[in-house]
Formats: sequence, structure tokens, C-alpha cells
Amino acid sequence: MSAIRITVAGASGRMGRTLIRALAEAADLKLAFALERPGHADLGRDAGTLSGFSPADVPLTDDILTAVSKSDAVLDFTTPASSLALADLAAQARIVHVIGTTGFSDADLTRLSAAARHAVIVKSGNMSLAVNLLAALVKEAAKVLPNYDIEIVETHHRMKVDAPSGTALMLGEAAAAGRGVSLKQKQVRARDGQTGARADGDIGFASLRGGTVVGDHTVTLAGPFERLELSHRAEDRMIFARGALAAARWGQGKKPGLYSMSDVLGLSG
Repeated sequence: MSAIRITVAGASGRMGRTLIRALAEAADLKLAFALERPGHADLGRDAGTLSGFSPADVPLTDDILTAVSKSDAVLDFTTPASSLALADLAAQARIVHVIGTTGFSDADLTRLSAAARHAVIVKSGNMSLAVNLLAALVKEAAKVLPNYDIEIVETHHRMKVDAPSGTALMLGEAAAAGRGVSLKQKQVRARDGQTGARADGDIGFASLRGGTVVGDHTVTLAGPFERLELSHRAEDRMIFARGALAAARWGQGKKPGLYSMSDVLGLSG
């Protein structure tokens, strides 16, 4: 069986380089194209060399149409605008689109859902196996402890541009699902000044930024005289890259639709 042809979007970024290194270790996957935006300083450079590996004979390109049309899957940890453009093209080419991008608006999500009518889109705020298991545990804990206060604290590196993180929101959605409520109606994203007492059922978020932290997340369920804390600490971006590769494999031959890592890992339902 021939190797699955992979395009990496945002190839010169932190996650792009990590994905390329992960692909170099995968016998059943092949880096076919390394995409960057037009005018990027690294266009033309070898993707393998740029990622700290041996040459891959794949130069960085901005030819998005050729890359998508000649690939079996796109791995995408970029920006909402870039991800939406890639989703539209993935729908036309009917290939797998793995999205680790965060910060989508409601309108963006509607557009992704439309693209998923023709493409297999696997979208997750976090591609890690352990984080997705954590989300399942948070959902169950929120259900079993319905009167406990839920707070989610996340820490990321100083360069991260969105808050709360996609992972924190994913954990919030899991908690809300466990309670049978809407996260939009129960979330509290900031507290400052005289806020008054905490409302029953709120799901609070706090975001810390600094240094080179890959990603720390803690969900606290605080009840009378006790607290349950569920935590995950990411120590290397390779955990996200390997999850993305697993999603690309899983998506081959699947029916078009908008999926999550819970589907890939068999945690749905």
C-alpha cells in the first residue's frame, strides 16, 4: 500500500516543524507538500532541513491549490482564516483535513460545517490522547458532582494569541455536556473588581501566559470541604503531532463529516 500523502500547512511554525519531524518517523505517511503563506521568508527552503532533520526534498511552497489537489490529507495548525480557506479546498478535493487551529468564531464554525459536507474534517482544540481522555473524565465528574463549582485554569507560552485556549474551551464544553447545559450561557471568562458572589452553575476560566509553556490545564471541581482537580501538562508538542497523524490515518475512507479526536480515539458516545 502506498504511503498517505500529507500536506503540512504553516510548515515553518512551531507546530509545522513538529509535524514534519513526526512524519519523518512514520513509515505509512509521506510529506508531500509544505505550505506557507505568500511572501514568507522561508519559501523555497527544504522542509526537512528547516525542521532540524535531514533534507526531505520538499521545498516550502505557497501553491495551495496544487498541494491540496495532490494530497490525501492536510495537517493544519495555522489561523482561522487559513483553516477556512483550506477547508473549502479540502471539500472540493474531498480529502481529509485535520484542524488543530483554535480561535474560531461562530460564523467560522458554520463555514467549517458546510465544508464538512464534502470533506472529512477532524477538528480538535487538542490532539493529545491524554487530553481527550481528560475531557471524558471532566464530563463524567461534572455529571456525578452536579453541585460542585467548576473552574478551568490554563497556562501557555507568551506567544499564544487566543484565550482561553482551545483546550480549555474543549474541557469547558465537556463539563457543560456533563451538566446538560450550554457553555455559552454558563461560562465566566473574566473577573475583576466587585463581581459579587459566584453564581451557581458557572464554569469559570482563567488564562495565564508566559515563558515557553507548551500547555498546562487544570479543571477544579470545588465542593463543600473538598476539591477534585483533574490536570494535564504537555511537555512536548510531539504529542499533538502524533495525534494529528493518527487523525489523518483514521480519516482515510471515512464519510464526509465534522469529527473530533474523541471519534478518532473511540471515546464518543
